[in-house]
Amino acid sequence: RRLRDSMTRAGLLVAVVLVLAVVPRQGYSHFWTRVGTVRLHWTTMPVRWFATDRGVPGVSSAQFRSAVENAFNTWQGVDTASIQTVFGGFTSLDPFQDDGLSVLGFQNHPEMDRVLGATTFVYDDDSGELVAADIFFNSFFVWSTAVGGDQARFDLESIALHEIGHFLGLGHSALGETEMRPEGGRRVLGSGSVMFPIAFGRGAIADRALQPDDIAGISDLYPASGFEDSTGGIQGTVRRGNVGVVGAHVVAF
Repeated sequence: RRLRDSMTRAGLLVAVVLVLAVVPRQGYSHFWTRVGTVRLHWTTMPVRWFATDRGVPGVSSAQFRSAVENAFNTWQGVDTASIQTVFGGFTSLDPFQDDGLSVLGFQNHPEMDRVLGATTFVYDDDSGELVAADIFFNSFFVWSTAVGGDQARFDLESIALHEIGHFLGLGHSALGETEMRPEGGRRVLGSGSVMFPIAFGRGAIADRALQPDDIAGISDLYPASGFEDSTGGIQGTVRRGNVGVVGAHVVAF
């Protein structure tokens, strides 16, 4: 196994949800170790991932691999970031098993009826080095890999792009707007980031493309050569009255 005594399974399970009543308190855009001094990140490239060799109605295992690979390639294609990933093959293993591998696949969790997918990590608590990360997609919902989307199903590539952001070490972004549904829960009116925690509805494919907030976050975590030399920054404290605002977002236009 790749785990060492100094490594601990992170107490992190992050998910993109269908409906969520509150915006998370953690500010965008990175996860930190428990001691709060090192960001979670991969140090060895390419990052190798595996897919459970089991499809669901409407999505075969081959289609699953293709959609997820497209999502990995979207993150890998950011010019200002240095990321390399590679498909390691199909496996009979399921996500969230203590196997030392990074496995992505479908699992049926009807008790998680508002969670489309979730990510967990194994990491070194001292260095922040990610050792493995698993992603499950909830087969309680119906899925699609159709090029133009399917109005009756959730788009696998869109949800995969969000979860792979977590897989790489990104947290949630609060750049988005929702409204209450008459029947309960919330509906997304618009988002400024793939890493917004609430998903668009069935048939939506807008989240197959990264937005500036996503690109900034991944570039800061895995900067390409010259990125830090040519990028400026803003520093300060956001307060409401005399109290600092937790998770505040500053947007520059």
